Amino acid sequence: MLQQEWIASIILEIKDINFFQSKLEEIVIFSQVTANAIALAYQRWNATHLLEKLQLESQVIEQNAKLEREISWRQSIQHELEKSLSLQQATLESTADGILVVDNEGNISGYNQKFLQMWNISEQMMMSENNWLALKKALRQLTHPQDYLKVLRNLNNNPHTQIYDTISFKDGRIFERYTQPQYINGKIVGRVWSFRDVTAQKLAEAKIRHQALHDLLTNLPNRVLFNERLAKALQNARINNQSLAVCFLDLDRFKTINDTLGHPIGDKLLQTVAQRLTSCLGEEDTIARWGGDEFTIILPNIRDARAVATVQERIIAALKPSFNIDNHHLHIGVSIGIALYPLHGRDGDTLIQNADVALYRAKAQGCNKYQFYYSAINSQASELLVLENNLHYALERNEFTIYYQPQVNISTGEITKMEALLRWRHPKLGIIAPSKFIPIAEETGLIVPIGEWVLRSACRQTKIWQEMFNLPNLSIAVNLSACQFQQPNIATSIQEILAETKLAPENLELEITESLAMQNVEKTQEVMTELHRMGILLSIDDFGTGYSSLSYLKNFPLKTLKIDRSFVSEIASNPHDLAITTAIIALAHGLNLAVVAEGVETPEQLNCLRLLECELMQGHLFSKALSVQDATQLLAQAKSQPLNNSYLVA
Repeated sequence: MLQQEWIASIILEIKDINFFQSKLEEIVIFSQVTANAIALAYQRWNATHLLEKLQLESQVIEQNAKLEREISWRQSIQHELEKSLSLQQATLESTADGILVVDNEGNISGYNQKFLQMWNISEQMMMSENNWLALKKALRQLTHPQDYLKVLRNLNNNPHTQIYDTISFKDGRIFERYTQPQYINGKIVGRVWSFRDVTAQKLAEAKIRHQALHDLLTNLPNRVLFNERLAKALQNARINNQSLAVCFLDLDRFKTINDTLGHPIGDKLLQTVAQRLTSCLGEEDTIARWGGDEFTIILPNIRDARAVATVQERIIAALKPSFNIDNHHLHIGVSIGIALYPLHGRDGDTLIQNADVALYRAKAQGCNKYQFYYSAINSQASELLVLENNLHYALERNEFTIYYQPQVNISTGEITKMEALLRWRHPKLGIIAPSKFIPIAEETGLIVPIGEWVLRSACRQTKIWQEMFNLPNLSIAVNLSACQFQQPNIATSIQEILAETKLAPENLELEITESLAMQNVEKTQEVMTELHRMGILLSIDDFGTGYSSLSYLKNFPLKTLKIDRSFVSEIASNPHDLAITTAIIALAHGLNLAVVAEGVETPEQLNCLRLLECELMQGHLFSKALSVQDATQLLAQAKSQPLNNSYLVA
């Protein structure tokens, strides 16, 4: 194209054709050279352009490959990140803990569903911009929200702090709380909170600790907790210069009820007793079950001994009403020993020991008594221990003997009955009063074999007297202890003794105390009915001193009521005793029962009783308790010459 344009321009300017022709060859050569040069330049340009294009394409390919590799790497990283996040979220959701993550500004940056469930917070509330709503709802659930806020303030001031503790909810739940700062490249960017519901664990731990320190039956503190509280009370008493009292309680007649009616009844009785005892004490006082039927009490910060005595009187009064357990009407008493700090000891062991010694003394005085410790009691306790040790061998060593006291019909002067009274002749200690050894025998259970021996010996002796003096109607009265009466085979045992001694059942009168009869009315009626069917006579001893209910009295198959000597002793001078005795005699006559006055010692007493139409009496006015030989002589005299009043008084 350039060549043609150039030739044309020459033709237009050259007028001389000849010149043109001469130059044509030159023009052709130039044109060819020019065309070749242009072609060569084009080829070179084209080659250069192609090379550049190839280089660019190579770079593009290389960049594309690099980009593809980077995309693949990024996709791999994203996949691993998503996998890691998925695993992390799955782990977060699978944990039993509630997890919350917040940043440095307190904004919520993460949580799991368990956290929402534990705190009862909706997801919408968590996703809202106002995080205070979630915190406010959480705080309302806590027992001590101010403590929680205090922790948050402390963490704000000390961001590196870790916390591991527990928080309590108003609904009773307990959470373990753990929190630590969240770090990125060594810098704190937020905080992670972990909450674990440990309510069941804490309740189980509390239950185990409670069981370890409390009696399972009564739920009262046991010895371990009692000693802990006593040590603390003594420490406070020393610091504040105060006094305190330690009381040792023992239930009277519980063992008999437990052995007779069984442990389920005994357990329910102990539970009810524990409730009554607790009701007698203040909030600062401590009562514990020491073991069996024994209880211990701490009375801190007492004013004086009179204040302590008031509490004991309240306890005795609380246990006097009957206990209605599974249709059984039961009566028990209590004996209490008391030791005062610092008068009777300055440490817990000494106070408990001295209270126990005082308890032993209280039991020796009878039912429903309390006794303060004093130094002389130790020697008495030692004496009782000696007696107990010797009592175990007294029966096999034939140290027991029976004395007999007559019951007299004052109208005829006839001795109608002899009462068997146990005596203990110790080879070294001499005659030991029944008031000393009978309670020990009751407590140790030795009264059962001793009582059987008394019954057998008295029946055998009565049969001898009947045959010796031809007195077929002479009867013998024998006291039954509570332990004996509650024995399941009592009727069979008595029947065997009567068969062995050949004494007729109607010549045997068994005496039980009023208190014993009312321990368990249903059991008493059952045993009495069985004995009555055998023909044995039954009487209530010491009537008027126990907890009798007249509505029950009419249902017992009784033969005799014995008026306690405490009413007879002042019947001639005390109008109250006279009124009570009059009522008892009238009651007995109304129920067609014989009535015997015990402890008649003066003619004035005899005359009062005679006016009240009480014909059967016994006491020193007629005769003291006699040995077998003296009793035999008295019966011989009475057989030959009936006793008259003047003889009796003499």
